[in-house]
Amino acid sequence: MVTFLPDRAGRLADVPSFTRAVGGAESNVACALAAAGHRAKWVGRVGRDGFGDHLVEAIGAYGVDVSAVRRDPRRPTGAYFRTATDRASDAHEVVYYRAGSAASAMSPETVPYGDVADGRILHLSGITAALSAPCLALVRELTAPRAGRPLVSFDVNFRPGLWGDDVAEGGRVLLELARGADLVFVGADEAEAAWGVGEPEGIRGLLPEPAVLVVKRGGEGAVVFERCAGPFPTPPLPEPGAPPPDPRASNAGGAGFGPRASNAGGAGIGPRVSNAGGAGIGPRVSNAGPRASGAGAAGTDVVTAVPAPRVDVIAPVGAGDAFAAGFLSGTLRGLGAVGRLRHGHVMAAAALTVPGDLAVPPRRARADRLVGLDDGAWGRLHLGPGWTGDDQEVRTS
Repeated sequence: MVTFLPDRAGRLADVPSFTRAVGGAESNVACALAAAGHRAKWVGRVGRDGFGDHLVEAIGAYGVDVSAVRRDPRRPTGAYFRTATDRASDAHEVVYYRAGSAASAMSPETVPYGDVADGRILHLSGITAALSAPCLALVRELTAPRAGRPLVSFDVNFRPGLWGDDVAEGGRVLLELARGADLVFVGADEAEAAWGVGEPEGIRGLLPEPAVLVVKRGGEGAVVFERCAGPFPTPPLPEPGAPPPDPRASNAGGAGFGPRASNAGGAGIGPRVSNAGGAGIGPRVSNAGPRASGAGAAGTDVVTAVPAPRVDVIAPVGAGDAFAAGFLSGTLRGLGAVGRLRHGHVMAAAALTVPGDLAVPPRRARADRLVGLDDGAWGRLHLGPGWTGDDQEVRTS
């Protein structure tokens, strides 16, 4: 969708002007991954109109492959307006204009499987499933067992307002879809709203099937559960031609995804329309480190908790997508659990320190230096606006 960002704080009724931007979780993830040096493709549908032109051009400018984006001659590109406040606050307002949009017409018939099968990770979102019955059918098909499918990454992104009068059914649908994925991202707050369970161990109990479960805990950081059974731990291979990962970022924790994901590289990104917040940025907690757990259905989990750095937040939007991109970037590079979680936090901090949903992440070498800090320095890390620039000082006090 096209996003309209308010030029000042306040109710939508009081905001006189807005700035146009790109909106959509999968496209946000694709842009962040491409900016971080990965190959990424965004698959979606937009109208054959000016807003559709803008989205394709803007996303392509990040280096994302947009060759599989379909243009709908009869349906418009969706749009939404939002306030500047945190989506979790009572003052937050979002107004969607996407009934009958091009994106809502996505289905197994309009999105050929070949468009999404050529990546080694396929990233999907629960918001796509909420757009329409055909969209739900598409996401069900993409998360269903299939020989040779890419590693399926699924961000739950529970938004009660998108499910109309049947919010409980929305929670059930998202749980079903998440159980079909290999890697799942979910916020503790949205799990509580969707399923009535907010503690990471309880969420793992509801989702024993995914090999990897990432629970974002807002200001407390993030926790990853990785099932350790059979061939685990087996980290995925870095992208062809990529430099080897920094051992300081890859030697701690991490069970990987098993043989099917061992070729991970690239990022086939599926369609979805919305913004996302909450990425585990805020006050720090102690680093729990890897520990054994019995939560996984097929074996023992390795559980790793990493606190988030302190961040001077400009706008609390887009951080969830950025966190997912950072974690997936670490996955593509074969990093361990601590490295993947820290890259998620670093990417999220980039999004939180700009006004819009998308931010240019730090250069890979700069991100690696931060991710490779010792636990004490990581615990003192403090990031503010402009920190992603190579010439900017980063505080560790």
